[in-house]
Amino acid sequence: MDVAVAPQPSFLSRERSIASPTFNRWLVPPAALAIHLCIGMIYGFSVFWLPLRNAVGITKPVPCPENMGFLQSLVATNCDWTNQSLGWTFSLAIVFLGSSAAVFGHWLESAGPRKAGLAAAACWSGGLLISALGVYLHQIWMLWLGSGVIGGIGLGLGYISPVSTLIKWFPDRRGLATGLAIMGFGGGAMIGAPLADRLMKHFATPDSVGVWQTFVVLAAIYVVFMVAGALGYRVPPEGWTPAGWTPPAPAANALVTHRHVHLDRAWKTPQFWLLWAVLMLNVSAGIGVLYIASPMLQEVFGGRLLGVDAGFDALSPDQRKQIATVAAGFTGLLSLCNIFGRIGWASASDKLGRKTTYAIFFILGVLLYAAAPSAAHAGFVSLFVLAFCVILTMYGGGFATIPAYLADMFGTHMVGAIHGRLLTAWSTAGVVGPWLVNYFHDAQLKAGVPREAVYNQIMYLLAGLLVIGLICDLLVRPVAEKNYMSDEELAAEKKTSVAAVRDEERETHADFEDFIEEGLEPVTRRTSAAVARRPASGGVSPGLVLAWAAVGVPLLWGVWTTLIKAFALFH
Repeated sequence: MDVAVAPQPSFLSRERSIASPTFNRWLVPPAALAIHLCIGMIYGFSVFWLPLRNAVGITKPVPCPENMGFLQSLVATNCDWTNQSLGWTFSLAIVFLGSSAAVFGHWLESAGPRKAGLAAAACWSGGLLISALGVYLHQIWMLWLGSGVIGGIGLGLGYISPVSTLIKWFPDRRGLATGLAIMGFGGGAMIGAPLADRLMKHFATPDSVGVWQTFVVLAAIYVVFMVAGALGYRVPPEGWTPAGWTPPAPAANALVTHRHVHLDRAWKTPQFWLLWAVLMLNVSAGIGVLYIASPMLQEVFGGRLLGVDAGFDALSPDQRKQIATVAAGFTGLLSLCNIFGRIGWASASDKLGRKTTYAIFFILGVLLYAAAPSAAHAGFVSLFVLAFCVILTMYGGGFATIPAYLADMFGTHMVGAIHGRLLTAWSTAGVVGPWLVNYFHDAQLKAGVPREAVYNQIMYLLAGLLVIGLICDLLVRPVAEKNYMSDEELAAEKKTSVAAVRDEERETHADFEDFIEEGLEPVTRRTSAAVARRPASGGVSPGLVLAWAAVGVPLLWGVWTTLIKAFALFH
């Protein structure tokens, strides 16, 4: 009688990415960074706006006729694009980041990070190639489609692909692990923006601003790094825990669960929507600052940035160019703080707790926003800059801490999918923050408020958003018992047996008092075979060094380049 042979899983399947016994978990963060450093370039897309505004005129913009309709402007080839039309590329990218993360989050949990990472590489790099063609043919709709829609889908897939995996590999350091990966998203612009600037200067000719060629080169670089990162992903075997780690007792912190909530239930709980509001309000305030950072510093301090007692309107064109350089350093410094806040605050949340960490964000943020107008009025540039540097660390820290907060509340099994749904808060904040800032800025100028005082009310408004965020954070309570999956439901999700799930749960809650010796596996209820199958947690190898160097060297170059520009702020 013929014996049926089960088909082998495909190379891209989740099963084929399960780690071997010799795999080092510290290889996963550089794989995640390789993807995040590429997609993080969306924060640096403003480097293309000025050249693209001159794509037809080369030396100066060629305006479109005032009577030109919207549909005509989409295909017009004889006039230049405006800042507003170019800005839609970024807005679309952020909207599709959140929506694609929400739609594909559940698929990612079953498909695995390798498949999702490769899909992200195809969308992000493919979108850049479509944008390159759009710039070459001068079709703005192709730029929106390429880097906005298709690239935005790549952003969503690439952003959430490492989260669930890293949390499973680092149950002992959830904040550190997600902070390392999400740090890359904040650092992508530090590498990509100066690189793009150099490429555009290299490719520029009397007939071209060099943007479409730059898009092609960036697409080629990014696809290599992102594919390498995706193929570097591994998932731990079911029930894996780090050597020597003692899980916290269930009663130690009611906000940290050892059980799991299904995506379909999680997004219907009050905890999900409170955390949605927490992220949305924190991001709205932070992105509002990023949106106005350069003009705010110039208009608030004017000539005082150059040691001249004159307002912004009284400065000469040359003086305005000088303070624009100083403001560029301020923007770069904020980017650095955004990055270091992601790893710093997320790591600190492992000790402080997620709820306490967010409470610090909101309380300290309110104080700093409220104090900024006084620092500006007194002319204390350094204090003003310092306040916003701290604010931006908490903006970045909010992004990096939220995945660990979700894992604490809803368990790790579907945290990637839940995180994907929650990222719609980012899409909302990307619209709300800039809109509020623009509305209040323009309304006060029309009301005759002096330019240097316009930002005072904006700071108080952003502080008010953080007060609401604090209330939402304080209202977070443990998830109700009825929302957790039963052993039968979890077994069906994992495609395993109820007995295996219960064995895993017993191991997770086992008494970890007896150890063979420090740093080795606990003896409790573990067979020697199970320990033998356990992937390694540490150890330095040439492959590990090479993986970290591949992402670390470009990141250090970006940090150094940014610090050079920021020096002008204090020179």
